Amino acid sequence: MDPAGPTTLQARPVRAVRLVAARVEAGPDAGRALDDGARVLTIGTSPDCDLALTDPTVSRYHLEVRHAADGLAVVDLGSTNGTMVGTTRIERATVAPGTRLRLGATTLVVDDAGARAAPAAAEPLPGVIAHSPAMREVVALARKLAMVGTSVLLEGETGVGKEVVARAIHDAGPRRDRPFVVVDCGSLPATLIAAQLFGHEKGAFTGADARRPGAFERAAGGTVFLDEIGELPLDLQPALLGVLERHRFTRVGGAEPIDVDVRVLAATHRDLRGEVNAGAFRADLYFRLAVARLTIPPLRERADDLEPLVIALAERFTGVAGDNPLAHAMPALRQQRWPGNVRELRNVVEAALVLGQLPGPTGALDGAPGGPPLAIADAPDPSAALASYREAKAAALTDFERDYLARLLAAAAGNVSAAARLAQMDRPYLIQLLRRHGLKP
Repeated sequence: MDPAGPTTLQARPVRAVRLVAARVEAGPDAGRALDDGARVLTIGTSPDCDLALTDPTVSRYHLEVRHAADGLAVVDLGSTNGTMVGTTRIERATVAPGTRLRLGATTLVVDDAGARAAPAAAEPLPGVIAHSPAMREVVALARKLAMVGTSVLLEGETGVGKEVVARAIHDAGPRRDRPFVVVDCGSLPATLIAAQLFGHEKGAFTGADARRPGAFERAAGGTVFLDEIGELPLDLQPALLGVLERHRFTRVGGAEPIDVDVRVLAATHRDLRGEVNAGAFRADLYFRLAVARLTIPPLRERADDLEPLVIALAERFTGVAGDNPLAHAMPALRQQRWPGNVRELRNVVEAALVLGQLPGPTGALDGAPGGPPLAIADAPDPSAALASYREAKAAALTDFERDYLARLLAAAAGNVSAAARLAQMDRPYLIQLLRRHGLKP
């Protein structure tokens, strides 16, 4: 979904929709329906759609409908014949329950299926904050998926925590004691992705001065996490499909096939079904990757997770458990749309702890109501001479580091190795910081 929100096609206010239903009113599939409700509903002719149709004028992945705070969010997935509301062709829109949509020769009605009871709090997953109903559903499904070996496609906007959930699935499953290897398909040049995935032989290309194992070799018995799989070049997709189907691969420049036992988890911020429709992503590879799909909701749909996330992030930066130094700023934080999701929130919390106030032109977050800065620490005397920005920032960071390191050493009973593990930093770097602040035991 567009972080700025879709076009709204409704004439009256609509209550929040929790679950989506759909029924075919006219066309070859008239009478077919999905009434039990889903948070996200995919409609098309592919057998893996939630509502699979036979109408040849409907695309393989034609339409997605999901719950929204102000109705039903409708997204056309790049279909050939489009999605019509009356005489208007839409790509993204928010419509009222009961709206009729036309897909080729098919007319269907999308509606509110009501609300079912929120899932009970599931056994937590390591590193995953799940207080909101949406995230509790994610955790419940992720726990089930952790115990099977099937491929999983994690979907969601940038910054929602797809890698965190993928690692939690690995850690909660039977492969937890084996490697978890990450390949970021979006940050690698196309010429290097094959070597990163499958390794290479010496002399396979310029600069290949030795044999190097790839991700699949390094992850033997464990999990390969393919981040931003939607960025994988089309010409490399058959090789990845071969690994998934035959459980073997060949190094770049090699001749002997290598058998491999790994689980594959993949993530994308793109809608790969639209990419399949456009011919930019192989349908057979999508089917192999999306044996199970897990959608991570954006932060703006997880209001109950916001404060627990702030507390967890503050603990990571300060070492103090259970404290919310931004408690009085929570009303401003709750008003944000968070287009960068949890990653953006992490940056805001870190900046607030270092600078003493929320970042923005007035000391408040961009887009928050104007007014005085939301100070995290005691405000300085306005009559005092101001230091330069660089000097003030350096002084605040120095005070934060000294305080954090002192509490870190106390928590670790003076043991530097234990302190490094608690802080999740390299021991030599921690020793360097301790010496800088005169805290070396």
